[in-house]
Amino acid sequence: MAESVYKIIELVGTSTESWEKAAKAAVERAGQSLRDLRVAEVSQQDLVIENGKVTAYRARIKVSFKYEAPPKSKPKR
Repeated sequence: MAESVYKIIELVGTSTESWEKAAKAAVERAGQSLRDLRVAEVSQQDLVIENGKVTAYRARIKVSFKYEAPPKSKPKR
């Protein structure tokens, strides 16, 4: 089995309904521009409160994806 390297980034997703939907939103948006997503870990959850009422749920997640080195450039002649 070949060795692999994974990169981890941190994202914050938001939802007006739940922490689960906030985390899902972050993963789905990341999936639009990143390939080969592997694992997401919820590292923090918080709420936005306005006038004494919860108006948004926020989930901070760490997402890992397979790291691909940039292609090697050909030497100039």
